[in-house]
Amino acid sequence: MTAATTHADGTPIDPEIELLVPADGDVDEPELSIVVPAMNEQLTIADFVEWCHAGMKKADVKGEILIINSSTDRTGELAVGKGARVLNTPRRGLGRAYIDSLPYIRGKYVLMGDCDCTYDFRELAPFVEKFRGGAEFVMGSRFAGYIEPGAMPPLHRYLGTPVTTWILNVIFSSRFSDIHCGMRGITKAGLVRMGLRSQSWEYASEMVLKSVHMKLKTEEVPIRFLKDVDGRLSHHKRSGWFSPWAAAWINLRAMFVYGADFFLLKPGYVMAFLGLGLTLPLSLGPLTVGGITFSLLWSLLGLTLATLGLQCVYMGALAQTLYDYSGETTRRWWARFPYTPTAFVSAALFFVGLGLGGFLAYTYVKGGYRLSPDMLASHLGVTGLLLMISGFMTFTFSLLLHATGVAVWRKP
Repeated sequence: MTAATTHADGTPIDPEIELLVPADGDVDEPELSIVVPAMNEQLTIADFVEWCHAGMKKADVKGEILIINSSTDRTGELAVGKGARVLNTPRRGLGRAYIDSLPYIRGKYVLMGDCDCTYDFRELAPFVEKFRGGAEFVMGSRFAGYIEPGAMPPLHRYLGTPVTTWILNVIFSSRFSDIHCGMRGITKAGLVRMGLRSQSWEYASEMVLKSVHMKLKTEEVPIRFLKDVDGRLSHHKRSGWFSPWAAAWINLRAMFVYGADFFLLKPGYVMAFLGLGLTLPLSLGPLTVGGITFSLLWSLLGLTLATLGLQCVYMGALAQTLYDYSGETTRRWWARFPYTPTAFVSAALFFVGLGLGGFLAYTYVKGGYRLSPDMLASHLGVTGLLLMISGFMTFTFSLLLHATGVAVWRKP
């Protein structure tokens, strides 16, 4: 008999991963899966699993506990003994742990967190209630709930988490109150469609950002956040003083990457309109307004701004297409830039600009290879350059827009 090489969903079986099923306490067809990574947590793992059982009983939900274990101590053994499933994996990063766990998650809803007993899984009922009410993504909020004295360092509580949460809300027009809360839930279908890529700490921000891009129905629930048990050091403390700063930068990087259109579209529109507002009115020569003479140099500044602005707008549109899970944004950009009409408009802009450039070249040769900044041909030449650049950029953008939309099209 040949051993299976793929899971039921078609994903290949990783030979480095081993699933351990408890002799007692395992359930069939769970509604909820509590999925938590663990690395050398033998001090707390038994209590954590008991908390999960107590929380599921209180919430009246049939569930499983899946520990993704990369420990060198007795964490896995103790978890199985308390009735949890254990997925033994190599140490490959926090985000990778969740990616590895996907084929083994059986529940309709997935609840995540830490197994260090800092998140109170005895109080998981609000997550289940939100899921049953139709929520697809449920974030816990320590700030809306309870933070035990000494549980969160002042640097995290008063600077790191509030500032990064504010930045994310500004970029994505969201209303989260605690984006770094590790206790969070998502439907299994949403987690699969999300397609997590991050291998490390940034998975947390990637998940929040993709939930916004996916337009998941999102809710927040207050949670209890407790301090470490005596004798335990957090992973940040184990890794040294620089670890929280590195994690913060990793999460900020994820925000900027997944929110690239925020830095491109609106600034691009501003620069493009300013550039056009400077270049086009000066096409027929210098203008004097309120004692200020706008000359050829202003036209060149307008050309620069318009080119940069147009590039930013087009790159921002492509970024939105890359992050489009519903297909609505892609269809909207396709409607604005239908391939054939855009190709003709781009060609018209390019050849009109080429004609104005040709007039500049003719004037230059006819004038004995000399040009004056105040000459009509000089100003028309700058406008011609703008039209040529705009036509070429619009055509190439249209090609990339349609190619990218087809390449990354996702089923709603």
